[in-house]
Amino acid sequence: MTASPFAAQLTTQIGEEFAAHQQYLAVAAHYESLTLPQLAGFFYRQAAEESGHARMMIQYLLDTDQPVHLSAIAAPVSAFEGIVPPVELAVEQEKRVTEQIHALTRTAREDNDFAAEQFMQWFIKEQVEEVATMQDLLAVVRRSEDDLNAIEAYVERDLAAAGPDAAAPKQAGA
Repeated sequence: MTASPFAAQLTTQIGEEFAAHQQYLAVAAHYESLTLPQLAGFFYRQAAEESGHARMMIQYLLDTDQPVHLSAIAAPVSAFEGIVPPVELAVEQEKRVTEQIHALTRTAREDNDFAAEQFMQWFIKEQVEEVATMQDLLAVVRRSEDDLNAIEAYVERDLAAAGPDAAAPKQAGA
């Protein structure tokens, strides 16, 4: 079976989401090694969220009778100097994913694939939140770079784990 243009592009995005998962695990491990449990926990949750996004996309392909092909992903950046560079990387990663989500939505729209376009709406909303969260975290980390306890307090207070989003698409295997 030949994949639709949207499904082919979504398949590529699944790899991007799993790569983001790996990158956030590397960031979490970095913060864990610095004994920053709140930052580490935040990025472990982000890693799980990215894996969930990939599984949502897999489920969509399954639901629309499209082929599912998983690709290899590149190794994440694992060595960081200090506490600011990992968050800078996260901001850039979320901005890049936003562009990819917009491109997927554009493909769905151009192909008059209304189901695919509707599926992408949740991801558009999600990316607005993700970019804003990472930009706020970057501002706090830069401002408080010499006060790690203030950063930990911010993460604990303002970036605590949220409950599941009832509007989120179903994840494969869930």
